[in-house]
Amino acid sequence: MNRHRTALSVLLSAGALVAGVLTAATPSVAADAPASFRQQHTSGFWTAERMRSATPLDVTAAPGAARTAVATSAAPTRVAPTAAASPTAFPQAGGAWTGGGAVVKTSGRVFFTMGDRTASCSGDSVTSANGSTVITAGHCVKYQGAWHTNWVFVPAYNNGSAPYGQWSATKTFATDQWAASEDMNMDVGLAVVAPLNGQTLSQAVGAQGILFNGGYNKKMYSFGFPAAAPYDGTKLVYCSGNSGKDFLLTKDHSLGCNMTGGSSGGPWFQDFNEATGLGTQVSVNSFGYTFLPNRMYGPYFGNDAKAAYDKAQTS
Repeated sequence: MNRHRTALSVLLSAGALVAGVLTAATPSVAADAPASFRQQHTSGFWTAERMRSATPLDVTAAPGAARTAVATSAAPTRVAPTAAASPTAFPQAGGAWTGGGAVVKTSGRVFFTMGDRTASCSGDSVTSANGSTVITAGHCVKYQGAWHTNWVFVPAYNNGSAPYGQWSATKTFATDQWAASEDMNMDVGLAVVAPLNGQTLSQAVGAQGILFNGGYNKKMYSFGFPAAAPYDGTKLVYCSGNSGKDFLLTKDHSLGCNMTGGSSGGPWFQDFNEATGLGTQVSVNSFGYTFLPNRMYGPYFGNDAKAAYDKAQTS
């Protein structure tokens, strides 16, 4: 991992999910930075071999700017899950999920083209008005001013196979702040995917609940498909523990977790039921600090994340 970069950059090699000290970008929204993108996709592009060889998307940031606050005073807004094992260890710093349940199908890998490279993240099917909404990290839909193309979601990904198919995005979304300035406090992205075999995504694999303005310091479970060493992207991995709040440069949630590149965009749940695999999503894997290893950070789902979700679920 290159830890000497002086600007926010993408790393397409092994390393931490995000490394370095965060730079909080200016929160103003530019008029020429739309927060959605009409997707382009080449049929048959994502072969099993191409999925296996996609490099995990990492982000690193450099010290510099002041922190950007996230409003948390609004009343909580909760959307219940759409239903589609045995208990596991709590807390867990990172290990293969063996508990079964709904999370196995709602979680998946995200694949996309970024310039001339193929890359991967993680994502989750969430309950929505259109039944076709995936939530992920902002940098997994747009980065360095460019929207990713050939964007697909592969629920229950299994070492190159797609047991529930590849779900192609028709449109991708980000919070206004991420679209305009890549503000790490607002690293939230979404995609609306086209129906497949006559079904919406939630009809095929189910969908998790989602909560906005739910507060801090909760018991959390995070999931993803880390693909950088020591992981290889072939299996669903989870972390669990009592979460905190970033005391450095963001207003993000904080959780002890050793997941690596490729897990970006994977869901964080509170009120997670190990037996059913259902929970309430409140964040996504976003970044980590180089000098604080084995700790993951995820954006607070406040009013801005809800606005992006509402745009996507009604699209």
